[in-house]
Amino acid sequence: MEFFERFAIPHPSPAIYASMVAIAVVSIGIVVGLTYFKKWGYLWREWLTTVDHKKIGIMYLISALLMLFRGGADAIMMRAQLATPDAKLLDAQHYNEIFTTHGVVMIMFMAMPFIFAFMNLIVPLQIGARDVAFPRLNALSFWLFFVGAMLFNISFVIGGSPDAGWTSYFPLAGNDFSESVGTNYYMLALQISGIGSLMTGINMCTTILKMRAPGMTLMKMPMFTWSAFIANIIIVFAFPVLTIALLMGTTDRLFGTHFFATTNGGMDMLWANFFWIWGHPEVYILILPAFGIYSEIISTFSRRNLYGYKSMVASMVLISLLSFLVWTHHFFTMGQGALTNSIFSITTMAIAVPTGVKIFNWLFTMWKGKIRFTVPMLYSVAFIPLFTIGGVTGVMLAMSAADYQYHNTMFLVAHFHNTIIPGVVFAMLAGLTYYWPKFFGFMLNEKIGKSTFWLLTVGFVLAFFPMYITGLDGQARRMYTYSEATGFGPLNMVSFVGAALMAIGFVTIVYNVYYSYKNSPRNIGSDPWDARSLEWATHTPVPEYNFARIPQISSSETFWDSKKNGHQLFKGELKEIHMPNNSGVPFIMGVIFFIAGFSFVFALWVPAVIALIGILVCLALRSFEQDHGRHISVEEIKETEAKIGGAK
Repeated sequence: MEFFERFAIPHPSPAIYASMVAIAVVSIGIVVGLTYFKKWGYLWREWLTTVDHKKIGIMYLISALLMLFRGGADAIMMRAQLATPDAKLLDAQHYNEIFTTHGVVMIMFMAMPFIFAFMNLIVPLQIGARDVAFPRLNALSFWLFFVGAMLFNISFVIGGSPDAGWTSYFPLAGNDFSESVGTNYYMLALQISGIGSLMTGINMCTTILKMRAPGMTLMKMPMFTWSAFIANIIIVFAFPVLTIALLMGTTDRLFGTHFFATTNGGMDMLWANFFWIWGHPEVYILILPAFGIYSEIISTFSRRNLYGYKSMVASMVLISLLSFLVWTHHFFTMGQGALTNSIFSITTMAIAVPTGVKIFNWLFTMWKGKIRFTVPMLYSVAFIPLFTIGGVTGVMLAMSAADYQYHNTMFLVAHFHNTIIPGVVFAMLAGLTYYWPKFFGFMLNEKIGKSTFWLLTVGFVLAFFPMYITGLDGQARRMYTYSEATGFGPLNMVSFVGAALMAIGFVTIVYNVYYSYKNSPRNIGSDPWDARSLEWATHTPVPEYNFARIPQISSSETFWDSKKNGHQLFKGELKEIHMPNNSGVPFIMGVIFFIAGFSFVFALWVPAVIALIGILVCLALRSFEQDHGRHISVEEIKETEAKIGGAK
């Protein structure tokens, strides 16, 4: 029994027991369903072993949406607990676990896969490529992300959730103050998924640099591709810092090292510096691709080319550089001195300048445009004032002297969500609606989509704007309760109502998918939005090889030119196409990484060592494998093209 006691939940509750039952029922239901409908072979052939960037993008998308609801459930519980003074819905420990998992899930397992979904789905099509540079590595990247997410999410039913905050500051995250295995889950799950993210960064940079269509110079790339390229450069430089910091934290907890201890030569502030050297660039890893999506949408629905293309590119490059020079603003109050605070205060304010350039470029793009207020455009237009408010409050926080008033209050919580929700979540939902017909063959219902938009926008304002006031009045973040005498109750109730409206809005997204699947027409053509960039030059559905002929590029809006000015986009004869073979090795390696991570969490050394050996064996087998892919013949291409709309 002593062996099994280590897997027990240290702080059980009825909600956790209910979750255990729900997980078991859903898992059994999935297995029974796959068996009854005889879909195991289909699942293995088409999804678990795929290296197709489009299918990998869809798997990222499904994962992100699932994690959106997982993290959203945490958010609703927190807002319900704080809706009234002295509430008893959650105790202090449960609240600590929930705000920790909410932050990690939303940043690492919702926002990151959302942007990776769009990178996988869109970038190869926008640059005229048939796949990414390293298709099998792309599959491995997804499975490492996925098993990292699953490892993190089983923590609350096996062993206990992490409870040291999403930043997991030491010494709180050390064994002395976090005795359960929850923080082990945090360290191992983020390492595994972070390795996958780093692989994606390398893969996407290589793809964009080496696989662009003939004629597509860097300054003719679509804006989303530019944003993805710069975000992935940031990934390549930032994620190794996080990986090493997590490794050091893991050795502190499992092997008794003292990297982040307060004794024996350790330095707890080293963790804070490492975390935010990754953490603030991470904000721009999320926001730059979102900017790219907004640029595509605003240009399309304004029926104008994007204003200030070169300044948009330059501003993103400048943002990427400055993103590595601002990390200390996350701990102005932790004692590093006036000079250091002043320097990082200046760099933090400076990063607002290139962001402001982009805001004006979007406004000038819409100026005198023939704007169509579709669902994607509504999100894009709402983003501008809401994100600007978040940016202005960021400049307030950048003033290091004033930060002593703002820091660790709900004002900071409001600011962060005021940038991430309009900046990233709205962009992802806009992109989801915009690109949905390209990859699923039907459009989402506009009426339901607009209802979703208004529910989310009104709910967002009600949920987070009151926090600015309560924060300035002194309400601390991370506190699970407050007394009636503080006077915070009414505004916290308003925040809860706003969060409830947002929850209803997210439910309507699911209903919209169901309704549109049942009722939307399928004869929408390949370019239902009358768009401008190259991904809309492909068929719907997009064939495995993307383009029968590689497009010839003459401008940053070649597809628009081909429609309006008669530019010939596809030239030459059809030739056989080389494509990579599917492989089960990435999925198998993902399973082995999961076993290794779980074993390290509970210090099960024998299975941990066996799993590590298994990973090395998979790498060795790949090194000696002779797999040169396959060729699609001209006859097969003609047959496919005839079936889905004629050769291009």
